[in-house]
Amino acid sequence: MRVRFLLDENESPRLKLATLRYNPTMDIVRVGKPSEPPLGTPDRDLLRYLEMSERAIVTSNRASMPGHITAHLSTDGHLWGFFWVRPDASIGRIARDLYLVWEVSEAEEWLDQFNWIPF
Repeated sequence: MRVRFLLDENESPRLKLATLRYNPTMDIVRVGKPSEPPLGTPDRDLLRYLEMSERAIVTSNRASMPGHITAHLSTDGHLWGFFWVRPDASIGRIARDLYLVWEVSEAEEWLDQFNWIPF
């Protein structure tokens, strides 16, 4: 199965557009869009959504997310990939690396993996 991404509300909507330029068939959505978690969704609910929808998250939220991740994993929860956005990373580099993840790997390879992006 291909990697499916959810962009946190902290990420620019331009990131989705930049990523889709590489391949418009990529499955990449953003918090706050129809059929996705609404803006302001608590982190713990977002983590449950990610597990159920088998999506990897792309986020720069290092303030509140770590504690919720620990709690989620301690209850035998799983994540389909977690990509921390490096501070000051350009949208172009992030988009390129998301495309590379999508192009050369399977979703299962990212299960419970945490990575900084761009690589």
